[in-house]
Amino acid sequence: MRKTIQALAVVAVISAGTFVFAQSSQRAKVVAYYFHGSFRCVTCTNMEKYSKEAFETNFKDDLASGRLEFKAVNVDDRGNEHFVDDYKLYTKSLILSLIKDGKEVGSRNLDKIWELARNKQKFIEYVTAEVNVLMKEAQ
Repeated sequence: MRKTIQALAVVAVISAGTFVFAQSSQRAKVVAYYFHGSFRCVTCTNMEKYSKEAFETNFKDDLASGRLEFKAVNVDDRGNEHFVDDYKLYTKSLILSLIKDGKEVGSRNLDKIWELARNKQKFIEYVTAEVNVLMKEAQ
């Protein structure tokens, strides 16, 4: 009887650990896409650079854990054309995508990046604030 109880306890611990692992592997995350074309002007390149800096400075732990991802995507490359329709892109854009259980459940186009492109500090503050909002939704 004692061995049966011990065996059941071991199974319960293993099962609980598996549940926690499965739950954490399906947690929500935010994917930040910087969409650009093959032609890249100085402003467009700076917007990507400022975006990366905002993420790497203010979300280092989230990047390391995978709760936040940054992807620069050339929409002119074969296979990436669908993003133009998916996000209704008409110019270079920074899109935040909220992913839950492996599926996008919402997205946000940070369209003010163009207004702030010549002010690095305000650009980074804007991106940081918007990412914070979505990161809270991802918890």
